[in-house]
Amino acid sequence: MANRSIDHAFTATSLTSAASDPTFAGALSFMRRRFTKELAGVDVAVWGIPFDAATSNRPGTRFGPQAIRRASAIFDNDAQYPFHRDLFAEMAVIDYGDCLLDYGNHQDTPAAIERQANVILDSGAFLLTLGGDHYVTWPLLKAHVAKHGPLALVQFDAHQDTWFDEERRIDHGSFVARAAREGIIDPDRSIQIGIRTHAPEDCGVNILYGHQVEEMSASDIASAIISHTRGAPAYLTFDIDCLDPAFAPGTGTPVAGGPSSAKILSVLQRLHQLDIRGADVVEVSPPYDHADITAIAGATVAMYMLGLHAERRATPCHKADLSSSN
Repeated sequence: MANRSIDHAFTATSLTSAASDPTFAGALSFMRRRFTKELAGVDVAVWGIPFDAATSNRPGTRFGPQAIRRASAIFDNDAQYPFHRDLFAEMAVIDYGDCLLDYGNHQDTPAAIERQANVILDSGAFLLTLGGDHYVTWPLLKAHVAKHGPLALVQFDAHQDTWFDEERRIDHGSFVARAAREGIIDPDRSIQIGIRTHAPEDCGVNILYGHQVEEMSASDIASAIISHTRGAPAYLTFDIDCLDPAFAPGTGTPVAGGPSSAKILSVLQRLHQLDIRGADVVEVSPPYDHADITAIAGATVAMYMLGLHAERRATPCHKADLSSSN
């Protein structure tokens, strides 16, 4: 017990230190990272956006960041599978807490998200966001593009989110159409994986439909993503309803016929060549979850995103990229 601690999210003495909290106790930051708004020396900031006012079906994703943080406590502090490394040994990761929003004035929400995201990105930290419904990706994309220029979008989802709407509408089904229309993403290098619905437009984005994903191997799916993005800087967004409801029942718009969590995690593991400049996990809705199945899936996806970033940081070419982009 002499070398063990509790409430690592508050008591950590280093941003790269391991936690020893028992799974059932302690402050529930994401993977026990220190809760702080200080960004000096930070490599990755994990940030929650508890927003679900854009939901078209079942609400509840405002509780998503809390649920994902709680589920992330299951990860111990040995080397994280399947990355064969302690993700925090050389990568300073913090939990930046949540976005401050006015629940009574949703028209201010996009600007508030973008403004607060800019603060994090301006520090040079990689931003991993926990949603929230999928509308939050729209202001997040705008903030990332302000720093990196137009991005390839890699979207795991059951829905295309390409419904056109008027500019001020707050809707979680339109961010891709807006991003394509305004030049925020490069449709020619963007790809959607797991789509199992129809939308009026594809906006030039390549689609791997649910039945195609079912027939392809994880290796083939990853190869298709890497080949289509062609080395472009990318934003990775993961709507949890990409997974079949058997593996993610806690979401607002579940669609049967999706892939398993095992298959999609195997795909994510193989995306180490992807130049990911930002990422999010959205649409986890705890009120419809069972035994934290969906929250565990969301937390695992987020952990894999950290693993990919740790692997990329470990390569000499990426260290050169970082120095040239900041």
